[in-house]
Amino acid sequence: MPLVNGARYYPSTAVFLNEVMKLAFSLSMALFDIARTSDASTAAGLFGELARAVFTGDSWKLAIPAMLYTLQNSLQYAGVSNLDAPTFQATYQIKILTTAIFSVTLLGRSLSLRKWLSLVLLTVGVAIVQLPTESQGPAVLSVKDLKNGAAFHSPRSIWDLKALGNAAAGQLSKRSATYEGIEEDFGLANPEVSPSLGLIAVVGACILSGLAGVYFEKILKDPKGEAHGASLWVRNVQLSFYSLWPALFIGVIFKDGEHVAKTGFFTGYNWVVWLMISLQAAGGVVVALVINYTSNIAKNFATSLSILVSFLASVFFFDFHITSFYLLGTATVLIATYLYNSPSDEERKKMRPPPISVSEYKPGAGSYFDLEAVATASKSPLRSDALSTSRPGTPTFERRPRSKSPGIVMSKRQQ
Repeated sequence: MPLVNGARYYPSTAVFLNEVMKLAFSLSMALFDIARTSDASTAAGLFGELARAVFTGDSWKLAIPAMLYTLQNSLQYAGVSNLDAPTFQATYQIKILTTAIFSVTLLGRSLSLRKWLSLVLLTVGVAIVQLPTESQGPAVLSVKDLKNGAAFHSPRSIWDLKALGNAAAGQLSKRSATYEGIEEDFGLANPEVSPSLGLIAVVGACILSGLAGVYFEKILKDPKGEAHGASLWVRNVQLSFYSLWPALFIGVIFKDGEHVAKTGFFTGYNWVVWLMISLQAAGGVVVALVINYTSNIAKNFATSLSILVSFLASVFFFDFHITSFYLLGTATVLIATYLYNSPSDEERKKMRPPPISVSEYKPGAGSYFDLEAVATASKSPLRSDALSTSRPGTPTFERRPRSKSPGIVMSKRQQ
């Protein structure tokens, strides 16, 4: 990401603002939910019920997954800063493997052979994506390269040399003649990117994501816990509230406190950073909605779509160079994700409701099955009053002779 006024934003501040946005939105929705069912007529009464719903019983247990999610978000920002978006998205699917392992160990679930094979395929796909490729960046030219005909462009006039010098001088701050601090300025203008550090951060985020998700599910599905009956928005409020404090004290104050106090909290922020934070917060809320209201198939399509969108956006906006290793690895990851999330034949049979069978029937009064078969007009013999046979018979009442109206004298022909 390009620098803003010569500085880059601090990921710890982005994580903190992400939790603030999620807390504000979840608080509004939880308050609206409580207002629809509560008998309280004042704002103080509504906020009192909301506080009791958030801090009641064993809700403090949600502090553990909240801290894990906060650390996971910090590692995600570190991974994005050191990896390109498509590689990050493909590598981040390791969370499926970690979630499966923690589900087996903590929840006692059993996975089919098909899912274990898909997890192995997922690991292979991520490894293919991470295979080293030929560097696309500018390399230092040697004498041998120049002899072999490598392209080399040098300033051809004093004006080109002046423009090159102005571009280099623009990357440096105003310093004394002793060149004190030039290395610091160069480091800020050209931040070092470490793919290995980004890979370690993404793997750590995947481990924390699996552990936090499984632990959160274990708390919510515990029938003895009071958090079991909490609504979706109350759970999000609890997670965001307990995530604020580690994001503030560990991230903003302890990790980047000195730099934030020196340069400011919103240093390096522009519309791209704000959009990234907003999308991250909205994604956290949408994930909770997906888990509660849809199935694994929907999550599978969402995961596949995120990888494809990141790939296309990086190609069109960031000049991402497509390699055969990346295409093969991404396709392998998508296939493994589909195989893991798609239900097997046995699971489809379990999801399908059993057929209705009547083992014993006792006739009752007025039952539908006690009705006797009655011949319809189309199957009954022709009546004496000669119904027309040129069209299908219609169940209707038999014709009756019209009664004579009093006071009207009918002719013999009409009679």
